[in-house]
Amino acid sequence: MLSLKPVLFLLLTLVCLGVSKVTPHQKQQLSTAVVYGGHGVFPVRIETGSNGEEDSSSMILAEKRTRRKDPANHLKYYDGGWNISDHHYKSSVLYTAAPLFGIAAVWFVGFGLSLLSICFCYCCCRRTPYGYSRTAYALSLAFLALFTIAAIVGCVILYTGQGKFHNSTTDTLDFVVSESKDTINELNNVSEILATSKNIGVDQVSLPPSMKQNIDRVDEMVSKAVRSLDSETQKNEKDIHDVLNSVRLALIIVAAIMLLVALLGFLLSIFGLQVLVYILVVLGWILVTVTFILCGIFLTLHNVMGDTCVAMDEWVQHPTAHTALDDILPCIDHATAQETLFQTKDVTFQLVDTVNKIIINVANIDPPPFPGLLNYNQSGPLVPTLCNPLNANKTDRKCQDGELDASNAAQIWKAYVCQVSANDMCTTVGRLTPKMYDQMSAAANVSSGLTYYGAFLAGLMDCSFVRFTFTRVHADHCPELIKYSKWVYIGLTMVSVAVMLSLVLWVLYARERRHRKYTKLAVASEHASLATEAELK
Repeated sequence: MLSLKPVLFLLLTLVCLGVSKVTPHQKQQLSTAVVYGGHGVFPVRIETGSNGEEDSSSMILAEKRTRRKDPANHLKYYDGGWNISDHHYKSSVLYTAAPLFGIAAVWFVGFGLSLLSICFCYCCCRRTPYGYSRTAYALSLAFLALFTIAAIVGCVILYTGQGKFHNSTTDTLDFVVSESKDTINELNNVSEILATSKNIGVDQVSLPPSMKQNIDRVDEMVSKAVRSLDSETQKNEKDIHDVLNSVRLALIIVAAIMLLVALLGFLLSIFGLQVLVYILVVLGWILVTVTFILCGIFLTLHNVMGDTCVAMDEWVQHPTAHTALDDILPCIDHATAQETLFQTKDVTFQLVDTVNKIIINVANIDPPPFPGLLNYNQSGPLVPTLCNPLNANKTDRKCQDGELDASNAAQIWKAYVCQVSANDMCTTVGRLTPKMYDQMSAAANVSSGLTYYGAFLAGLMDCSFVRFTFTRVHADHCPELIKYSKWVYIGLTMVSVAVMLSLVLWVLYARERRHRKYTKLAVASEHASLATEAELK
């Protein structure tokens, strides 16, 4: 199970990119694995040069946005860009929340010492209180009411923000998981079509044994990739959902407790229950410290989200450059997609070529005078050939006039089917027997499917599917993630400051109330004494 602290820091990276840091051993596995699921929700690639080394072109992601002071480097400005595996990036982005962490430390130590001083004076240096300021009494009461209202408003913002933040992170996660599952389904479809192609033959002509062996090898590679990706997707989806639910619950509890403390403190101060007020002051002292720390964490998270969104957008625009993403993301093996794409092209070319040879050399010839394989009493208009989308060297080829597209060939070939006798001889006009038609249609359907999924496999090779995912995340999800994470830390800050000042006012108001009470008693006692003296006289 993922711990809360690192997930709060890496939440956007986990949700939007579905990644975590890769160990050197895992990086070695990536070079030999087919598709390594790693800690990712979906696979991406590392761009390599033709010699297998990393592309010399490099790029710093979110360079301007991440230029911050780095306490780990003597407060010099960090200029390494977005790099979640670089401790200098982590320290620089954490430093943006240093004021909040500093306030938490000063508050904890300063107010703690103040409480100790008050307790010491009350126990060891007790003196009779005298006099009070009506202005101080009225102002303390007015500001106490004001900061209580501010605490309520902050709790409302915090509760609303955490709800929207949870929804936006969940939507982002669901989108990325959906993309991953779509990839799994596409790979499964490719595997099924390749498996089907092994059993296809037209008029006793089928794919050569060597090609069937290659199909088996690719099918095993794809199956391994699908299993790895599917298991990691399910595991990470569950882990991240658990973390998001834990974060949401923690924020709801913080909002509820701080609201309760603010209201109780106000009411107890108004009714003069000093013992309970002081107990609540001690509790609030600790809660305010914790809340300020949470403010710092969410401010850091907010900045990481902004950095990551900018980094994704820049990577989309420069996908082939070597960036920090390449160093930390589990990747799809480039050779796997390339091998699968090559085999699909090879099978497509061979199937279409086989169908066309049967059409040209069997179906469209005049029946020879002797009975046999080539003579099944075919007649009528010539059968149009199938368009082969590839040349012999597997480059793209344009269809010629009269050639049929594989997607609708079966429908057109129906017009060329004849009725047959018991010995499979045509008894009506037509050049295709029902058996030949079924075999040719199956081959055309497989060819159409492989051609369709060729674009998907090409997307795995050039990483266009990752660019699409990043583009959608940046356009549709990043604005809400950044907006509502800001709501959360603003709400936490308002609550922290309001309750912090309320604590001070509780103490001041209790003091003024005690002095006011004593003054009234002293005045009443003085009046009674004067009245007694007057009577005696």
